[in-house]
Amino acid sequence: MKNKFDPRHLKRIANIQALFAWSCGNSSPATEDTSKIIKIIPKIDEIIQTNAPKWPIDKINRVDLSILRYAFWELLYYKKNPTKVVIDEVIEIAKEYGTDTSSSFINGVIGAALKKNETTI
Repeated sequence: MKNKFDPRHLKRIANIQALFAWSCGNSSPATEDTSKIIKIIPKIDEIIQTNAPKWPIDKINRVDLSILRYAFWELLYYKKNPTKVVIDEVIEIAKEYGTDTSSSFINGVIGAALKKNETTI
């Protein structure tokens, strides 16, 4: 993250916040991307579950889960930014909004998926 006020960074945060709100029961999508992401959450959750087998989806912190869902959507479906940029951004967002261990957990799950070639580099 080069600038906290970069429109792309702010858009990522808005999408993650919308996914968090959705996971808490708010059914109205808050961004143009949210409804696209929500449609493929079952596929994304399979990837998360495969790469974090000790953590059932319902036991993952909702902030971390929202960040992971967004990250895999951007890596697998949006595909407009380099993988390293997406990973760097979501790790920075995890440090800002998550717990002390969020960034390492998210990095580990994404790293495991990359090793299995579930996303492109």
